[in-house]
Amino acid sequence: MKLWVVLCMALLWVELQNGACQQVKRRKDVGENRIRPGGKRVKARPTKPKDGGGKGQSLLTQVLDKGRFLRLGPSITMTPGRNMELRCKGNSIGWSYPAYLDTFNDSRLSIKPSDKYSQLILTSPSAADTGPYSCWVIVCDGTECERDHDRTYTSYIYFTDKDNLFVPSPVHFEIVYLRPDRPAVVPCRVTNPQAKVSLHREVPPEEIPANGTQLTYDPTKGFVLQNPSPEHQGVFYCRAATKGTPQISSKYQLLYVEVPSGPPFVSLDSSSKSVGGGDSINVTCTVLGEPEVDVSFTWSYPGQGRRPVHIQTSWRLVNRGMSHTTRISRSVLTLEDMETIDFGNYICKAKNQNGETIVATNIFSK
Repeated sequence: MKLWVVLCMALLWVELQNGACQQVKRRKDVGENRIRPGGKRVKARPTKPKDGGGKGQSLLTQVLDKGRFLRLGPSITMTPGRNMELRCKGNSIGWSYPAYLDTFNDSRLSIKPSDKYSQLILTSPSAADTGPYSCWVIVCDGTECERDHDRTYTSYIYFTDKDNLFVPSPVHFEIVYLRPDRPAVVPCRVTNPQAKVSLHREVPPEEIPANGTQLTYDPTKGFVLQNPSPEHQGVFYCRAATKGTPQISSKYQLLYVEVPSGPPFVSLDSSSKSVGGGDSINVTCTVLGEPEVDVSFTWSYPGQGRRPVHIQTSWRLVNRGMSHTTRISRSVLTLEDMETIDFGNYICKAKNQNGETIVATNIFSK
C-alpha cells in the first residue's frame, strides 16, 4: 500500500514538471524565430500601429485619378486647367482659400461636407488661384464652436503657368505703405517656386538686390523689407524668369507712413463761433490717420431732426514733411439760414477700427 502511494506521488511530480516546461516554451518573445509546420524558420512580424491621423499628421489630401490619394505637405505644384479636389478628414470641417475666390463669388469653387470628410472642389483652376488652402477641425461645446488650432492643416498650392509667372492681380498699380515699426511686403508672388525674381526701382532705374537680411524674397509673399525708411519710397516692379522670356509684374507705389495706430486724432473747426439769425455756417471735423484706415463720422447738433443740414464727407492722401504720407478724412456740416433753435453744441464723433473720439464746439448768437 505504501509502495502504491509513493508511485502515485512520483507520477504526479513528473506531470507537474512537464507542464511547467510547456509553459516556459510558450513564452517566446515576439521577435524570436518560429518554426512553421512546413519546417521553414521565419521571423515574427511586429504589429504596425494603425494610421489614426494624429497630431502633426496632415488630414488634408488631394484626390488623384482612379481613387488614389496624396497627403499634402507645406507646398505643392499643380497643373492649371485640371480640376482640383481636396478632402479633409472629419465630420465638422472649416476651410480657407485665396480671398479673391470669395470677393468675386466664384462659382468654380464648391465645398461639400459629409459624415467622414469635407470636400473642396475647384474647377478649371488658373494661375490666379495660386495661394494657401487650409482646413481645420471645428470643435463645439454646446452651441459654441471654435477652430481647433492643433488640427489645422495648410498647403500652399502653385498653379504653374509659363505664360503667367506672377499671380495675376485685378489691380495694376498697387500702393504699399511703409512703416518704421514693422516689415513691408511688395506682394509680387509667383506661380512657379523655381522662378528667379528680382526687385527694380522705376526712377532712377535700378535693381534692388536681395541680401537675405534687410531685403528677402518669399515666393508665397513677395519681397519683404525688414526696416522700411523714407529712402525706400518710389515706384517699383518685379521681374521673374525661368527658361523663357522674363516677365514684369504690376507696379507698386511705396509710400512712407509715420502716423501712430490708435483711435482717430480729431480737430473740430467752425467758420464762425458767433453768428446771427439768417446766416450760414460750416462746421468741419478733420481726422489725421493711417492711409488705409477708414474713418466714419456721426454728428449731433441742436436742431437735429427738425432742421435740414448738408453733410459732405471726403478723404485724401497728403505728404507731411520728410515725405511721410498721411490720410486726411474730413466731414463738413453746412447749415443755412440760422434760427434760434440752431444755437448750441455741435458734436462730431469719429470712429475707426481702433476706437472712437468725440469732440464738440459751441455756436452762439451774436
